[in-house]
Amino acid sequence: MDILYLLIPLSVVSVFLIGVAFWWSVKSGQFDDLEGPAHRILMDDDEAPRKARPTAVEEGDRPPDRRCAPAKKPPRESSQR
Repeated sequence: MDILYLLIPLSVVSVFLIGVAFWWSVKSGQFDDLEGPAHRILMDDDEAPRKARPTAVEEGDRPPDRRCAPAKKPPRESSQR
């Protein structure tokens, strides 16, 4: 029975805090447009299409490959018994 003296005020305080958080979210506009972001994902952009890059590059036009060569693996030691 003594635990009710702790649980009832604790539940009242938690309900109050949840109410304050809900009130803040409504006042700050969190629930103004629920469907807009979902529709914006599905809609196409009205931008002009970008210029396509050439797909075929001649060997002379290609810039030099500046990537590092793959590291060489050390030789495996054979386990002979």
